[in-house]
Order: sequence, then structure tokens, then C-alpha cells
Amino acid sequence: QLQLVESGGGLVQPGGSLRLSCAVSGFTLDYYSIGWFRQAPGKEREGVSCISSRGGRTKYADSVQGRFTISRDVAKNTVYLQMNSLRPDDTAVYYCAADTNYGLSCSRLAREYDHWGQGTQVTVSS
Repeated sequence: QLQLVESGGGLVQPGGSLRLSCAVSGFTLDYYSIGWFRQAPGKEREGVSCISSRGGRTKYADSVQGRFTISRDVAKNTVYLQMNSLRPDDTAVYYCAADTNYGLSCSRLAREYDHWGQGTQVTVSS
């Protein structure tokens, strides 16, 4: 059974950092792309970043480019999202998701993803 579990969310002041983790089970990162998404109250789910199954190629939303970094540890079956220079508008529930796409590219479109975690809350506030 495919499972994704996010952790690492919390309350942080503007300018601070958090590292989110997405621990996966039931599959390996060699064959699935992983995406990070976020959803703030009253807003649509946004694709923040993704990492491809082959080659670990990455993509970022313009709003987080240069501040967030996605990475993975295949041996630990875990994907990370390092978030620096956090801003109040980064406040949202963050989800990781798996796409059964074996390739060199990944998508930031939610509709491409088949399996989702439960989410972790990130709040940026002073």
C-alpha cells in the first residue's frame, strides 16, 4: 500500500526556515516523481516544487524559486523541502504527493498525482 507521511511543519517567524519531510512507503523513489503542494484557506492548491524519478530533476513555482529547495534520499525513501526566508504568504497546509511517472521530468499540476499525504501545517507569523 502506497503511503506518504509529511512532517516538519510548525510556526516560524518571517525570515525563518523549516524543513519538511515526506516519508514514503510501499514504493521507491526510483520510479515515482514527488511533488510538494500547498493550500491556504480560500485558495486553490498550488504546486510548489517537484522532483523527477529519473535523475532527480527539479522544478519550482516562481513564488518560491531561490528560497525553497527540494531534495530526496532514495535510500531513506524520503523527500525534503527546505524552506528559507519564509514569508507570511507561505502560510498553508503543505502536502506531498506521488506521480506514477517514470521519467526525467516532473509536474507541478495536482491532477497528475495519484497518491497524497495528509498534509502538515506551516504558519509564518510574528
